[in-house]
Amino acid sequence: MDPFIRLIEKAAKSTFYLRLLNIALWKKIPFNWPHRIRVSEILPDGFVLRMPYRRSNLNHIRGIHACGLATLSEYVAGLTLLRKIGSTQYRIIMQQMHMQYHYQARMDVIARFELTEDWLKEHIIKPLETQDSTLIEMIVEVKDTDKNHVCTGTTTWQVKKWDKVRTK
Repeated sequence: MDPFIRLIEKAAKSTFYLRLLNIALWKKIPFNWPHRIRVSEILPDGFVLRMPYRRSNLNHIRGIHACGLATLSEYVAGLTLLRKIGSTQYRIIMQQMHMQYHYQARMDVIARFELTEDWLKEHIIKPLETQDSTLIEMIVEVKDTDKNHVCTGTTTWQVKKWDKVRTK
């Protein structure tokens, strides 16, 4: 088993390993570190991520910056996808992102995302049996701690088996 996936499974049962997971993610993806996005909960089929209301995440009108919200949406979807299908057999690349903003965030924000095994089989495993790559769309709703719907992030990911990847 991939060591990263093993760490996620340990973190699902232990606050110590959850803290280690967050540190590992900040080191592995250093451009997310300033946002202090952290995995707050590991679900059986996904994650709950939290981004704090702090000065470095604010825009000029003291709400959480749109780019921070987009990062949070992409992060929770990508992390969930990575956990479910791994990186040893498949290459995962975000193709596009669309954000729709609904409410000004003036407190911590939370993104929750899950993928079921049935969804994975229908949208990834089965299509890759007959084609080189597949595009999947993931929709993430971000809410503040008062449960106000702050934004909706829609990311489209290309998933391809590594043996089908061409670099030239």
